[in-house]
Amino acid sequence: MEQVNKGNRTNEWFVPTFGPPKFRILVGLLILPYTGMVLAYTMIGSMLAPILHGDRVVAILVIYFLALGIGAHALDALGSRVIKPWGEVFSAAKLCVLATLSLSAAYAIGIYYMLFYTPLLWAIAIPEGFFVLAYNLEWFKGRFHTDGWFALSWGSLPVLAGYIMQTNQISYAILPVAASMGFLSLVEIKASRPYKVLKRTSCENGIEDNMEQIQILEQILKNISAGVILLGFGLVFWRILG
Repeated sequence: MEQVNKGNRTNEWFVPTFGPPKFRILVGLLILPYTGMVLAYTMIGSMLAPILHGDRVVAILVIYFLALGIGAHALDALGSRVIKPWGEVFSAAKLCVLATLSLSAAYAIGIYYMLFYTPLLWAIAIPEGFFVLAYNLEWFKGRFHTDGWFALSWGSLPVLAGYIMQTNQISYAILPVAASMGFLSLVEIKASRPYKVLKRTSCENGIEDNMEQIQILEQILKNISAGVILLGFGLVFWRILG
């Protein structure tokens, strides 16, 4: 029976409209535009380092794709107190396994580099590990499930992670860059929250009263994710070709 319905996020703009339900929801679960933003943040931090190590660039991308793209989003689906955002396709047990495996793999890669090359990365790995659980599972009565903590954990810290992964140090110059990416993440989450509510309400009630506002918020989300991702690619090309 078709498990993709109007009561969850399967009608979002980043979910493919083709393929079987499990495939669509798996792709949707990754929330690729927003995951792409975080990966771009790590690239921005990496490309601003004075010396570039190619293997570390790849490693930090893989770490954040596993930890955020898969692990954090699986935990978010598991910890949602409002609605099961992806329906019943993935059980709680499957989401737990998915999160555990992806986070374990991410930290295995990270620990290797922290032990042999970049011990300062522990300063990012520890709080990120806390936020991936406290934010997505809404621990402490949701105290850390706020826009500000989101901007710090998935905006500013990935920039610092990318830079530290290359240099094993922090520079004063990277701090305002990390802060600026945090503010961009704040814009994204400020638009995303009302967008999700309006989208879900509109679909559940079968009304179109909010369609204009939904379209405006959706365009903001599309533009900011595309802009950040292009900035990340732009810095890569600048570093390679400049």
